[in-house]
Amino acid sequence: MKKTWRFRLAMLIGKMAMFAQKVLGMNATYFPGKLAIRICPDFLGQIEKPPMVIGVTGTNGKTTCANLIGNILVDQGYDVISNKMGSNINAGIASTLISGSSITGKAKHAVAVLEIDERSSRKIYSYIQPQWVLCTNLFRDTVTREAHPEFVFQLISESLPAETKLVLNADDLISSRLAPNNDRVYYSIERMPSDTEVCENIVNDMRLCPVCHEPLHFEYVRHHHIGKAHCEHCGFASPASQYEAAVDMASGVMTLEGTTYPLMGDSVFNAYNILAVVVLLREFGLSGKKISASLQKTQIVKSRYSSEVIDGVEVVTHMAKGKNAIACSCVFDYVRKEPGSKEIVLILDDYFDRKNSSENTCWYYDTDFEFLADPSIKRIIVGGVRAWDLKVRLLIAGVSEESIICTPSEADTPSLVQLDADRIFILHELYLTGAAMTVRNQIADRLRAGERQKKGEMPHDH
Repeated sequence: MKKTWRFRLAMLIGKMAMFAQKVLGMNATYFPGKLAIRICPDFLGQIEKPPMVIGVTGTNGKTTCANLIGNILVDQGYDVISNKMGSNINAGIASTLISGSSITGKAKHAVAVLEIDERSSRKIYSYIQPQWVLCTNLFRDTVTREAHPEFVFQLISESLPAETKLVLNADDLISSRLAPNNDRVYYSIERMPSDTEVCENIVNDMRLCPVCHEPLHFEYVRHHHIGKAHCEHCGFASPASQYEAAVDMASGVMTLEGTTYPLMGDSVFNAYNILAVVVLLREFGLSGKKISASLQKTQIVKSRYSSEVIDGVEVVTHMAKGKNAIACSCVFDYVRKEPGSKEIVLILDDYFDRKNSSENTCWYYDTDFEFLADPSIKRIIVGGVRAWDLKVRLLIAGVSEESIICTPSEADTPSLVQLDADRIFILHELYLTGAAMTVRNQIADRLRAGERQKKGEMPHDH
């Protein structure tokens, strides 16, 4: 595409904005790209892209997968640019491409790994045609932004370039049907001991066949609509998988075509993320042996998950994405299935809603708080301005009132933890990671000081 004067001006202004942000110690996120697109609306079309472009989209796991793909490619010697430090909307991707281009708009890197927001599909795929797009999954998300998964499905499906090869989860009955005319490969996980024949979750958005609308028959359910199903009326079924992995949670490994890979976590969500990354990179051209070697050097981002044993107590921080019923449900399910007794600190207020408006709490009632009504969970400390809304939901879920402690301030939660359980889980919203780490450090300090409260002592609501 011929570069216009608007593009050249936009590139110059974008570069200047990026330089200014660096001088001021700010991360170059979406702002330079926002300026560039405002000056030149088709900026993404005119800027040169790297020869290889990998897109990663989906409701949950796209940040983890995109970061892992980029890290492994760098470890294997590829020259990679990614929007790891930018946003995943069109302006953030524009900023990423500006940072990886010369002042004339020529690409300086061989590979781009781009995390792509689902709702930005039309604004991005119109100008960028990735060789591969990995879609991790499609679930219900923030209702005020995402509406319904079928709406997001249609948006992505209609926007994907015809020449893009798709890497899709065969166990996801929604995302596996994306862009049916595109070339694709499927990945899946073999049946696991923890699978059930009936969905235990409140939400299952694929109870009916998408072709004839008769009830689907599930051979097994992993969680929500993830599993294997078929329609006994019209023959619709989960697609056959080219890459089927065996997962051993107890050993922390996944095996695919004779190669083992570390899981870097013991939740099924993380297993799917690792499998998705492996399959994408196999399609890219890396051998299983090389991918496994690079994965051995990689860890989950500490802001999303951390674990440390202090004075015999495991202290875990785990992101439970606010306003995302599916992500929170999976985290709650993971916590209840962990061995030993537990205390939980819940910090789920949405930062932006708390700051600017009243928070929409309808997502609480799509979330499986029932999983927290488990005998292994001794108490739940809820911190934040929505603590009592969450208490109501926990009571409805069957959690005993005596085991729920509320405080309007996240900062007060560390002092309310009794330290008499085998594990302490701090489950936090994405934008309250800093607060969660402060809570974690204060609990860790108490444990290191040998401050163990006697069993049976119960602080009261503030």
